[in-house]
Amino acid sequence: MALAAEILGDRWTFLILREAFYGVCRYDDMREDLKAPRSTLTDRLNSLVARGILEKKPYQEAGDRVRQAYVLTDAGRRLALTFLALAQWGEAHVTGGAAPVGVVDRETGAPLRVGLMDADGAPADPARATLRLRE
Repeated sequence: MALAAEILGDRWTFLILREAFYGVCRYDDMREDLKAPRSTLTDRLNSLVARGILEKKPYQEAGDRVRQAYVLTDAGRRLALTFLALAQWGEAHVTGGAAPVGVVDRETGAPLRVGLMDADGAPADPARATLRLRE
């Protein structure tokens, strides 16, 4: 957990990944949305690419030069549950209410939440969970 937090434990990194989850992948769009200093954004994007969380994909708009989009890799997409769990915690313990954006079932529109499951996929009560050293 500590090593993962070291990679993700920076405010700008979290904000960049949030943008990527929202579908923002162009440098200029991220910079505009986040109001991030250019050097900071470049540094964090390069770090996320080096860690295999984002990857560069070329794109070109009509009449413009080829540029690089920053898109989530499989490893990056797998951070979704981490971000959703953190958002749920924030709603419960920081903001005291629902965030403006929530995750819903695409077909039913029903809200979705992150939770623990047992080995058979059934919901597990977090109060019954304990840590155990792996052998």
